[in-house]
Amino acid sequence: MRILFAGTPEFALPSLDALAASAHELIGVFTQPDRPAGRGRKLTASPVKARAMSLGLPVFQPETLRDETVQKQIAELQPDLMVVVAYGLLLPQSVLDIPPKGCINVHASLLPRWRGAAPIARAIQAGDAETGVTIMRMARGLDTGDMLLSRDCEITAEATAGSLHDQISDMGANLLVTALAGIQNESLTASPQNSEHATYAKLLDKAEAEVDWSQPAQTIARNIRAFNPWPVAYTGLGDQRLRLWRARLISGGTGKPGEIVAVGDQGIDVATGQGSLRITELQWPGKKAIPAADAARGRNLVGQRFG
Repeated sequence: MRILFAGTPEFALPSLDALAASAHELIGVFTQPDRPAGRGRKLTASPVKARAMSLGLPVFQPETLRDETVQKQIAELQPDLMVVVAYGLLLPQSVLDIPPKGCINVHASLLPRWRGAAPIARAIQAGDAETGVTIMRMARGLDTGDMLLSRDCEITAEATAGSLHDQISDMGANLLVTALAGIQNESLTASPQNSEHATYAKLLDKAEAEVDWSQPAQTIARNIRAFNPWPVAYTGLGDQRLRLWRARLISGGTGKPGEIVAVGDQGIDVATGQGSLRITELQWPGKKAIPAADAARGRNLVGQRFG
């Protein structure tokens, strides 16, 4: 099949690589325009653009797909199928109708749970026992299309959004290859989503990463994992802002919410609104993230209070 790919961040790279290595003809790659990044705010290519260029593939970077000129360009490429992975731009119906075999999406959740922009982080936040990846046919609406294939994976107590991201992106690439074979020989049957079970994963916001120590320890621990590697949970200590990268639940320990009740070789123990939390990795301002025990060394932290 002649396949047109659309994607932008690192999550899309395994799928792009899988397509490039397949027997299908990858005719072009759509990705978002270069954006300012880093301290110098220099225009930077998306991970997908960089990989596509290294593969020698044609790259297209329109600001929108609603432009009739862009839609004509897509039609002239004559794709049989369009594969979309975390592209970040809306595909209007006029684009969805171009490929004879339609448009499919690799989505990082078990639909209809966690439709939307941040499914991995929201699954961790909610305390879900599992998540996964779904290959779906694209339709109008936010991740509402019929499902072709899905695969689940466990959310362990140590899993972060970063570690799950890597696991699910690889799962998605493998499942995509299977889906392409089924689409080509028309052996796949699409199943409609049950919208009554739908939940929505709203975009992450930096403001929600501030730790509220009055919450239960379990909630805070989930948030720390969900916000790793972005936007990273943070809290104040005096006039400093610390970033909290890893933590785990512990038993015992009493104090006011946010109070540092103990410091040891395993980390920094903090009282919360319900239960206690052990911070195991943190970052002082202007420093690198290090084990919390090392970060506490030489500091008299017991009795001080985060917040």
